[in-house]
Amino acid sequence: MKLLLELFITFCKIGSFTFGGGYAIISLIEENCIEKKKWISHEDMMNVTVIAESTPGPIAINCATFIGYKQAGLIGAVISTLGMVFPSFIVIFIISIFFDNFLKIQWIAHALKGIKIYVGILILNAAVTMLKKMPKNKLSWGIVFCAAMMMLLIFLFSLRISSVLLMLFFGVFSLVFMLITENKRGKRGDKK
Repeated sequence: MKLLLELFITFCKIGSFTFGGGYAIISLIEENCIEKKKWISHEDMMNVTVIAESTPGPIAINCATFIGYKQAGLIGAVISTLGMVFPSFIVIFIISIFFDNFLKIQWIAHALKGIKIYVGILILNAAVTMLKKMPKNKLSWGIVFCAAMMMLLIFLFSLRISSVLLMLFFGVFSLVFMLITENKRGKRGDKK
């Protein structure tokens, strides 16, 4: 019971700062669930981020569900997910009541500008953290470079290409590359 309460409270705290979506929250999840609580490893976080990005639903909620499941099974997954969603639900509910007047309040408009900057920094922090933990080989760096160039071209030319399609493309590319490499190693081993 104590673990379930801890999961709920931890993800409520994280969920209270989900400004900017899932990528902005990855660094908060890492800080709380890896460094402080030691619930998962950095490698687990890398894997769950990839899996969460390739499955339906927001990445932060998928990460919370995974971590909760890993700690306390199905009930842990439900409790963690509820903890992540609860603060956003309350905020959106309150905003919906006063929405017409909400954005007209000057201090809220200024606060949202500051939050946008903070979100950008959180996303950059998550990207740098993931790059540091990425395997250091030519294939990984090649994929990072190609993906960055493709995203830059998509942005510059305002193309409508889904990031999910790019992710699938690089996943298939990496898999094919690995299969070809393993096949060549196997043939060299057979010749000896």
